[in-house]
Amino acid sequence: MRGIICERIGRFKMVDDLPEPVPAEGEAIIRIRRVGICGTDLHAFKGNQPFFSYPRILGHELAAVVERIGDNEAGLREGDQVSVIPYLHCGACIACRSGKANCCVEMKVLGVHLDGGMRERIAVPASHLIRTEGLTLDETAVLEPLAIGAHAVRRSGLQAGETALVVGAGPIGLAVMAFVKAAGARCIAMDLNEERLAFCERWAGADATVSALRQPQARIAELTDGDLPTAVFDATGSARSMTEAFSFVAHGGRLVYVGLVKADIAFHDPEFHRRELTLIGSRNATREDFDRVLRTVRGGSVDVGGYITHRAALDQTIESFEGWLRPESNVIKAMVEL
Repeated sequence: MRGIICERIGRFKMVDDLPEPVPAEGEAIIRIRRVGICGTDLHAFKGNQPFFSYPRILGHELAAVVERIGDNEAGLREGDQVSVIPYLHCGACIACRSGKANCCVEMKVLGVHLDGGMRERIAVPASHLIRTEGLTLDETAVLEPLAIGAHAVRRSGLQAGETALVVGAGPIGLAVMAFVKAAGARCIAMDLNEERLAFCERWAGADATVSALRQPQARIAELTDGDLPTAVFDATGSARSMTEAFSFVAHGGRLVYVGLVKADIAFHDPEFHRRELTLIGSRNATREDFDRVLRTVRGGSVDVGGYITHRAALDQTIESFEGWLRPESNVIKAMVEL
């Protein structure tokens, strides 16, 4: 079986002798058709991803077809097109018992803690498959990053009429923007890259943009009549950005960390208390978020075609990957085709 292994930091290897997956009880064998590339994969390749060890097969944004499956509660059958919820939870810890399987104490994520989908076939629990009848393979693969954005917005409790600032215009930041707009809130996008900011307006419908390089504090204050946004989402994975984001939040507002950084974050406690800020971590997504995104994509509210900007076949992925890392390539979402 063909696949790509990240052997160590900065090195991929294409192999054709991977062992065929053997399903455990309750698992299905699925044939991978699409693998979305995300920040987690890029950071893992560069050695900046926490919770990670090498060698590892990357890939957790997956579209697949069921090849073998037993009886299951969802009624899935061989030949069904499916998306994968790649967060494998224990079902017994306090988070799982509270309906928060996305932050399970024993969480194992495909492509991070366990080998992922950058290979022809994998075994996954049938309970973590979602039938995507009516969606394309591309749409099926991007349910996962969009669900992360939807989850962050749900975590924030954002209401119609509020103003939200989204810092970072990568694929996750864009997903957050899409669901900020879906919530009926005003969306301000902030990034270092002017082309990305223009894309935020075209694709996500951002109401205003802020350059992180040109006095962002003053610009954000101007756009909010001095009030500042009541919700700020940081999707950069940058310690500096995540620290600076505290200064962009309105009194009584909340700051949501969607991005992840392998570092400590510090803030000035008197200012934090003076504003009575709420700091929220947002990790992964739940089935509820996946189901909502499925309905949203099926309804045509998200332009998946515009979201995917680069693609490669499996045997072209290694040579393409380093190019995707370069800022000048202007990658939003790259897709591997099998």
